[in-house]
Amino acid sequence: MSADLDKRPWLKSYPASVPAEIDVQRYGSLVELLEESFQRHARRTATVCMNTTQSYAAVNEMSQSLGAWLQAKGLARGARVAIMMPNLPQYPVAIAAVLRAGCTVVNVNPLYSARELEHQLRDSGAEAIIVLENFAHTLAQVLERTPVRHVVLAAMGDLLGFWKGQLVNFAVRHVRKMVAEFSIPLGEGVSVTRFNLALAEGTRMSLKRVAIGPEDVAFLQYTGGTTGVSKGATLLHRQVVANVLQCEAWFQPMLAKLGTERALTVACALPLYHIFALTACFMLGVRLGMTNLLIPNPRDIPGLVRTLAQRPVNMFPAVNTLFNALANDPDFARLDFSELVISTGGGMAVQQSTAERWKQVTGCPVVEGYGLSETSPVVTINRFDDASFSGTIGLPMPNTDVAIRDDEGRDLPLGSAGEICIRGPQVMAGYWNRPDETAKVMTSDGFFRSGDVGVMDPSGRIRIVDRKKDMILVSGFNVYPNEIEQVVSLHPGVLECAAIGVPDERSGEAVKLFVVRRDPGLSESDLADYCRENFTAYKRPRHIEFRDELPKSNVGKILRRELRA
Repeated sequence: MSADLDKRPWLKSYPASVPAEIDVQRYGSLVELLEESFQRHARRTATVCMNTTQSYAAVNEMSQSLGAWLQAKGLARGARVAIMMPNLPQYPVAIAAVLRAGCTVVNVNPLYSARELEHQLRDSGAEAIIVLENFAHTLAQVLERTPVRHVVLAAMGDLLGFWKGQLVNFAVRHVRKMVAEFSIPLGEGVSVTRFNLALAEGTRMSLKRVAIGPEDVAFLQYTGGTTGVSKGATLLHRQVVANVLQCEAWFQPMLAKLGTERALTVACALPLYHIFALTACFMLGVRLGMTNLLIPNPRDIPGLVRTLAQRPVNMFPAVNTLFNALANDPDFARLDFSELVISTGGGMAVQQSTAERWKQVTGCPVVEGYGLSETSPVVTINRFDDASFSGTIGLPMPNTDVAIRDDEGRDLPLGSAGEICIRGPQVMAGYWNRPDETAKVMTSDGFFRSGDVGVMDPSGRIRIVDRKKDMILVSGFNVYPNEIEQVVSLHPGVLECAAIGVPDERSGEAVKLFVVRRDPGLSESDLADYCRENFTAYKRPRHIEFRDELPKSNVGKILRRELRA
């Protein structure tokens, strides 16, 4: 055991109820895990969306029908099927259907431009796509230049019941005019089928059992393309299964305090096409028989608050910007948080000011974790029984090794800053059809090079310093935007901020700060004085720019690259 503690110092900081190793090979495939959960939790509510519920039994039946329909279209084992929609009841059904048909899910951001969509469909080799009609106009522009031959068109009200569904579809199409005109080019061999019709036709078909194994590809999870062209992280069935079981081992002791006789509720405000929500909301939710409260548009904060008011939420995964927006909303503060026991932050650094405000409003601390598309995603997480804000990303998950290494790949001593490298059963098989890119990030001893700079302390907790590419070099000194943003966000007059490096004749680069004010009276000189008190000279922002808002991804992550552009 002492040898383990030398190599894995984090184990001595583990909660007593969480094992260092779990059996991640318990299931031969993700399908096996899903189908067992569908049967076990059949009577529980799987999803709630727009006040309409779907049971696990219903998701089981519908995904079986849709899976059979996909097979009838000639989609063979391993065929890629894209899914392009926000958080709607059709999404979990589509994921399960594609996997049960023996195919691979390609999650697509519905807000993609035509160029981005074309790249992902061509790169993945997707033969079919399940798309919400609101985004069909984008697909129509590129379909003929992609391998897609089968289009399933979903509508917002498809699974909301006949009358309610008709009303919602009429409002979406004709009142709010959210569906742009489109014409799908029906080339040779291209079919277009409405989602509900595909379900109906599938009920008259039989889902053929496909011999899916742990080495089959479950998901092509595309990276955001921040380091060049967007690449597909190849996630095998065994890798996603492993991360679901790792998360279960970490989360279950806390959730068990609420009892297991009823379905607990997870707020699914993060988009399901994003790896964070895919695992932390849908996959873990199915495993534990939880109800996913689906939020189609989390940017509509008033609408989100009204939805959250409808039922108690037990688990709330989010990014810093969403926690911040809700914690500063007066209507949100009036909600009942008595049953909220887990708030997990990821996707970007959780800032101390946000964490403190969230805890003040909800009584529930934000527990920060860390993961990537390439790791299914969860790598590390803080303990749930520690209510204090540490600014760390926590401890490596069971079965996971984390090393802090220098540019030559040598392990660094505790307390030294270096690249966070990860080895574990949840690490991807590589980038889809990109062996050259895979070779750049995978080491000979099986570690994935994350590109993030971090420090591990003697307890095994890891603190992210920054992305390598975001680091600012001022007169030979390293400045990390995360540090600047963490400190500036603590100023009472600041709502949001972002720091980037800009060219500077004297120092090579200088820090530029973008700020969204909470206090309209906050001036540049006020902020400059604050920075002078809190930063050494080379770290102080030389340029300060106030903005009404900062550019964000659809997940709510502040896009520094757009600020640099």
